[in-house]
Amino acid sequence: MYRLYGAKGSGSAMVEAALAETGAAYEVAAVGLGTDEQRGESYRELNPTRKIPALVLPSGAVIAESAAILITLAERHPESKLLPSMGSDERAQALRWLVSIVAEIYPMIEIRDYPKRFAIGEKNEETIINIARNRARERWLSIERAIAGSPWLLPTGFSIADLAIANVSRWTIGKDWRIANLSKIEAIHAGILARPKAGKVWASHFGA
Repeated sequence: MYRLYGAKGSGSAMVEAALAETGAAYEVAAVGLGTDEQRGESYRELNPTRKIPALVLPSGAVIAESAAILITLAERHPESKLLPSMGSDERAQALRWLVSIVAEIYPMIEIRDYPKRFAIGEKNEETIINIARNRARERWLSIERAIAGSPWLLPTGFSIADLAIANVSRWTIGKDWRIANLSKIEAIHAGILARPKAGKVWASHFGA
């Protein structure tokens, strides 16, 4: 059985949805973000970066980092078709945008949510928050333009990249701006809600 450490509405949503798609047995261990539980020593022993999600594999090994977890699940459960076939151009594109979200957008979210880590003084914090939000919006617009499926990123259908896109787009950029500018990404979000397996998980994190 898999054991997922996460919190409602966090990056663990995409992992839990992927687990649901595989049909594998799993359980969720809630980590209290409001109390900074992930910063505590007990969680650090599990994941030294003190971030969520973290996934304990059936063997007892621990995997952290959202993209790595999603790719691991796709590789271990190929029958679930969480990624296009090995060696295909479509798989390369799914991995490209998955990594782009983790490398290009996640850092902007950390800056936006924890400006004291990057700036000294209230005025500087406000400036860096605005810069991070605008950079994130620019990068989301690039992903919006790249979406070639209906409603998925790829014309070939659903993949773990769609889970990452829908999950991370819920944060930082503002709901009104997202709805006004990212209609394709909103369609991916709605598409996940409509899926028989992942949809129930998605609704538990983000509402119907």
